[in-house]
Amino acid sequence: ERLAALYLIAKGYRIVARRFKCPGGEIDLVARRGRALAFVEVKYRADLAQAALAVTPAGQRRIAAAARHWLARHPGATGLDLRFDAILLSPRAWPRHIVSAFDDPLTY
Repeated sequence: ERLAALYLIAKGYRIVARRFKCPGGEIDLVARRGRALAFVEVKYRADLAQAALAVTPAGQRRIAAAARHWLARHPGATGLDLRFDAILLSPRAWPRHIVSAFDDPLTY
């Protein structure tokens, strides 16, 4: 997660929160750049394809639930452009930032 945070900072993001935990979910990173607020899932696996597969629907639901808790504690953020991103990490590969990796599964 530290490498993912540094990568986002290098891309112009400000890390707002790390490892936000609440009943039913957890968010690895919350990052902001301009009007965009990203709830970021970080996955480290042997290769980037495996890391991408690790962002499961069940995990997406947990992240979305945690995002709702985070927003309830930070009501000023609700006016921002909210999204769910993923940072994929693997040995000997550049980090891959997937913007809007998934939609909020709790809205369906």
